[in-house]
Amino acid sequence: MRAGIGSGSGGGTTPVRPRWGSGVTTPRSLSTGSSPRGSDRSSDDGEELVEVTLDLQEDDTIVLRSVEPAAGGAAVASSSGASPSAVAPPRRAEPPGGVASRSRSPAMRRTSSHRLLQFSQELKAEAMARARQFSQDLTKRFTRTQSTTTAPPGIESALAARAERRQRAQLDRTKSGAQRAIRGLRFISGPNKASNAWIEVQANFDRLARDGYLSRDDFPQCIGMTESKEFAMELFDTLSRRRQMQVDKINKEELREIWQQITDNSFDSRLQIFFDMVDKNADGHITEAEVKEIIMLSASANKLSRLKEQAEEYAALIMEELDPEQLGYIELWQLETLLLQKDTYVNYSQALSYTSQALSQNLAGLRKRSPIRKISTKLSYYLEDNWKRLWVLALWIGIMAGLFIWKFIQYRHRYVFNVMGYCVTTAKGAAETLKLNMAIILLPVCRNTITWLRNTRAARALPFDDNINFHKTIAAAIVVGVILHGGLHLVCDFPRLIGSSEEKYAPLGKYFGETKPTYLTLVKGVEGITGVIMLVCMIIAFTLATRWFRRSLVKLPKPFDKLTGFNAFWYSHHLFIIVYISLVIHGEWLYLIRIWYKRTTWMYLAVPVCLYVGERTLRFFRSGSYSVRLLKVAIYPGNVLTLQMSKPPTFRYKSGQYMFVQCPAVSPFEWHPFSITSAPGDDYLSIHVRQLGDWTRELKRVFSAACEPPVGGKSGLLRADETTKKALPKLLIDGPYGSPAQDYSKYDVLLLVGLGIGATPFISILKDLINSIIKMEEEEEASGDLYPPIGRNKAHVDLDTLMRITSKPKRVLKTTNAYFYWVTREQGSFDWFKGVMNEIAELDQRNIIEMHNYLTSVYEEGDARSALITMLQALNHAKNGVDIVSGTKVRTHFARPNFKKVLSKIASKHPYAKIGVFYCGAPVLAQELSDLCHDFNGRCTSKFEFHKEHF
Repeated sequence: MRAGIGSGSGGGTTPVRPRWGSGVTTPRSLSTGSSPRGSDRSSDDGEELVEVTLDLQEDDTIVLRSVEPAAGGAAVASSSGASPSAVAPPRRAEPPGGVASRSRSPAMRRTSSHRLLQFSQELKAEAMARARQFSQDLTKRFTRTQSTTTAPPGIESALAARAERRQRAQLDRTKSGAQRAIRGLRFISGPNKASNAWIEVQANFDRLARDGYLSRDDFPQCIGMTESKEFAMELFDTLSRRRQMQVDKINKEELREIWQQITDNSFDSRLQIFFDMVDKNADGHITEAEVKEIIMLSASANKLSRLKEQAEEYAALIMEELDPEQLGYIELWQLETLLLQKDTYVNYSQALSYTSQALSQNLAGLRKRSPIRKISTKLSYYLEDNWKRLWVLALWIGIMAGLFIWKFIQYRHRYVFNVMGYCVTTAKGAAETLKLNMAIILLPVCRNTITWLRNTRAARALPFDDNINFHKTIAAAIVVGVILHGGLHLVCDFPRLIGSSEEKYAPLGKYFGETKPTYLTLVKGVEGITGVIMLVCMIIAFTLATRWFRRSLVKLPKPFDKLTGFNAFWYSHHLFIIVYISLVIHGEWLYLIRIWYKRTTWMYLAVPVCLYVGERTLRFFRSGSYSVRLLKVAIYPGNVLTLQMSKPPTFRYKSGQYMFVQCPAVSPFEWHPFSITSAPGDDYLSIHVRQLGDWTRELKRVFSAACEPPVGGKSGLLRADETTKKALPKLLIDGPYGSPAQDYSKYDVLLLVGLGIGATPFISILKDLINSIIKMEEEEEASGDLYPPIGRNKAHVDLDTLMRITSKPKRVLKTTNAYFYWVTREQGSFDWFKGVMNEIAELDQRNIIEMHNYLTSVYEEGDARSALITMLQALNHAKNGVDIVSGTKVRTHFARPNFKKVLSKIASKHPYAKIGVFYCGAPVLAQELSDLCHDFNGRCTSKFEFHKEHF
């Protein structure tokens, strides 16, 4: 779209400063006309034409008078050919009371045509930009005519250099480039914001307005920017300045106009608004102080406190990049260049390195298939992913069904069936399944045994990764068994026994006594009391073990708040000591069984209970033998405590495993699991503990008292080490214990996903992986030096040397690539593993490991609230090699990752590879990743296997 601007005669010898406002002197008219499809078209095609009228006042003030339908296509066409800086006589005179009187208001004249309104807005923004450029051109022209004694030295050469640079920086404004730009600068985020959200905004206006006016303070809430109020208020002030108004409240029509501007699809309009937000004095120039202010505003909107502290440094960086002529200001075109060409700076990030050219070779599964073929393919992949779980569940359910039927038939043929009927057969069948489940529920929590079995061939057939899930499943079956067994006894068996005739009861006298018992007598017996004790303990333990209570999702008033949290879960689970004692007594005092060897409860429990008691005894003695000495303590932002301790000589572990920790100063009984973040090759042990519950909160308090403020630029809020005068609390450890992540070396490619503190098990894997790569390279170099290649011209090598060369073991690393995605909500979280990330980035010369940080507190890339941060991030890393958000060499992305795209790119880059997907974090994302892995297994040649960490 082209438009021409004409100006009246007149000039001056002083620089022109464009100021928007109403004039009081005699105006000179500037007019611009445009066709919606281009100025080279005639009005004969039926398009509506628009004319923009500007006034150039005597005091060099430019006033936008009107935007209205043009008088005719010819007039517009004649004007549109003029260049933006051309000087021409006025297009037409305005009669008194005519258009001039109508255009005294700076607001745009509305018409009934929606199309006319849209193009009028575009032309209004373009006219303002061109008028400003026209004023700047006049400034340069008048500056060159001034005396050389008053002009700063070298100003002409600096202006000429900038003009030349602008000429070279002409941007590619093709359709694809423009579409990319539109996605790159949005004021309103989210689906359907530009089209359908106005209805919601109107509803908000009606709810928040007072006397038909919306206040400035309510503007953020009205347009849906409650999380970035300062940014929204600055946007309000900017758009008010553009309308030559300084107001604290607006009506609905004015809100509609503002809404249309901030949701405009024109990139030029969005860019101009963003520029005006920075250029607060509306002089067409952005100074370093204004850049600093907008950096602080963007940092506040995105909750980046550290960025605010360094705003002055980063403002200087932007001025250094965009103002090499050192004129002290930047202009609109320079900001546009940085916005549209920021990708040229983003050449440092591994996040962009996996762009694959093999997109087609791994998508064979996308070809059309018949419905039967699709179902069979999905079924086969489902069986392949879950066959271990399925056969174990099938075996368990089959054993329970067999025991139930066996006991049901047994009592069906006994005399007691004539008195109590199917109630007793069902109750006794449920009791037999309860014996089984009360025995095997201990096996999944025998952690030492499971850790040992992981390294045997049993791991090929048993799903040890699901031990906690299986434990919970058995618990659910116990609940069903208790309801059937206890409920049928209390509401069916006992009433039918009491209500039976003397003749029917007589054969049962040897079990219940010669005199028919009462209901209270049955409940008060040993069987009844032990049953009630078990029932009460189970209800307490099962309730406090649920997710709502364990994770403190249920808020109870004091003092009942002690019933929530991990401590309540941990202590209540020890009630099962009482349950098992009661269960053995209950099984020995059965009413209907008198022969001792038919009382089989103790037979079910003997082996599992002994195994579990043995494990707890082993933990007690082993924790006492592991003497650890705290080497360093640091407390980082985000309430994370890092403990670094000496490694006992006998403590051998694999990356991805975890250990239990006890601090007697907090509790002499509680043990809590934490992932080991140090690599097996390190000479120390380290864990990262985040404050999430009562025990971790108390642990942080105890160590905070022993820490000192950081000195010498060390990281962390508080630190302590062996040189600290204060004595550090004692720490006991137990482990290591197996986890799904320890089997990472079995896969060709790794995808490691951690949410917040869930990154801890993968830090050890990354360190171990990079250490393995370094050792393998060292072995290859040493082998080459010790055993040089043999050729025709080489010296003779005897048989013994040849045998040693061929039999020398070589380190083989199956894993070829690893992708690490860390998603966190707080900028301070990146301090937790800053050193590890920088170390991996420096040592990984082959780009085997790709690390991706995601900060969800920052608005997604493309949002105007994060646009300047994105530009600054790219600039700073290109200049200094450091990411401004994380403080590491790893680029930080904004918002949440799209894991569907992540898996697609990995599958495209690694066809026919076995890819291990390991996740530690909230259950919601675990389900999403599991579904994606299952979906991609049916569509591509790569094989994804999903694993979730359980403690």
